[in-house]
Amino acid sequence: MIVFGYVIMSNHIHFIVQSKDGKLSDLIRDFKKFTAKTILEKIQYEPESRREWMLERFKLATEGHSRNKNYQFWQYGNHPEEIYTNKFMWTKLDYIHLNPVKAGIVEKASDYLYSSASNYVLGQGLIAIEMADNPIVDVLNLRNFTKYNEY
Repeated sequence: MIVFGYVIMSNHIHFIVQSKDGKLSDLIRDFKKFTAKTILEKIQYEPESRREWMLERFKLATEGHSRNKNYQFWQYGNHPEEIYTNKFMWTKLDYIHLNPVKAGIVEKASDYLYSSASNYVLGQGLIAIEMADNPIVDVLNLRNFTKYNEY
């Protein structure tokens, strides 16, 4: 998995990723399977004051689904979008990085620990990422500030 950007919120995550072998659906499936198994094991076997409550929530989520019998950690499905331009990449990076700001958790996106915003602003973060190309904008050219401009 090549990670270009991410934010991990309390109730959802956003990733901008690329599969090294070109099979994004397999990558997402394997990511969800691995993380669900690991997190559920931690909840079950490590000290956790809300263990019973969380496991009950994950158990209730299995109702109506035949695949998972014990616990359902991730919701079914995902919402992938193909990133086809540098401008679209930065639109998506800005959107995910601003999640904690819009939620009122931090004032600056780069202050949020569970985000790649600090990778882009400070050059380092919690997780190593592949940096997206930073568009160079000629601030003296007004055409660079129209809504139809492509980087």
